[in-house]
Amino acid sequence: MKLVTYSSGGAEWVGAVHDGALYDLAEVGAPGMMIELIEAGEEALAGVREALASPSGGRPLTEVQLLAPIPVPRRNVMCVGWNYAEHFEEGQGRRGPGGSDDMPEYPAFFTKLPTCVVGPGADVQLDPRISEKLDWEVELAVVIGVAGRDVSQERALDHVFGYSIANDVSVRDVQRRHGGQWFRGKSMDTHCPLGPWIVTRDEIADPQKLRLTCKVNGETKQAASTADMVFQIPRLIEELSRGTTLLPGDVILTGTPSGVGFARTPPEYLHPGDVMELEIEAIGVLSNPVVEYRG
Repeated sequence: MKLVTYSSGGAEWVGAVHDGALYDLAEVGAPGMMIELIEAGEEALAGVREALASPSGGRPLTEVQLLAPIPVPRRNVMCVGWNYAEHFEEGQGRRGPGGSDDMPEYPAFFTKLPTCVVGPGADVQLDPRISEKLDWEVELAVVIGVAGRDVSQERALDHVFGYSIANDVSVRDVQRRHGGQWFRGKSMDTHCPLGPWIVTRDEIADPQKLRLTCKVNGETKQAASTADMVFQIPRLIEELSRGTTLLPGDVILTGTPSGVGFARTPPEYLHPGDVMELEIEAIGVLSNPVVEYRG
């Protein structure tokens, strides 16, 4: 099931996409906010599935504006760096002060602010007063459905609600400017496109066997498989939940493969007018243009 948040008539609504048509979930008694729907769990989803078994009243997606499926996350988006070996290798010698050339034994975590999140088709801002080293990163996003602390790898996927596509847009020089931590260069407004929807966990048999690509202006920049992750999803959930409670609606970005702009020879960065098109097998396509921010 593909679950969306969309704007229509000046209000936000939660819907489901079925056979290319959009269905308003308010008509089947589902909660009106995505996080509420996630918190309601399987009982609410069962009602949605039943309604979609014989759908009526659907309308074209072109009639509405899709938003990020969780337009304002309840807290920071959790992210992992260096989770594909080839991406780690392509950054050797380019990581700045304190950067190691040895793959870490544990996942390297950082976060992005909720204000980074935008939906499909939304502008990604490049502010030339800050930097022009804007870079792309296609990532599989995991949405938590069941709260949990100290979750074992064996039970980790039981806590997953579904999956989406994310773009961990990064301002590379700012990323390395603040003592070797990444938060500042990863957390600027509009720098986390998310969407176009959440595909529920039952629709994806194995999230570690998905092809993912990133194109810029139609040219393929990244192409890999989630099978290439160094730390797979159960390990990430186990590590993040160790001593920390994960909550329904939490979003985890699982890392990006090789092919990012800063590691190319010569380096490549995004410019106003560029269009990023990210695709993950079994989920869909997330597309966003780059625009200059003028304040």
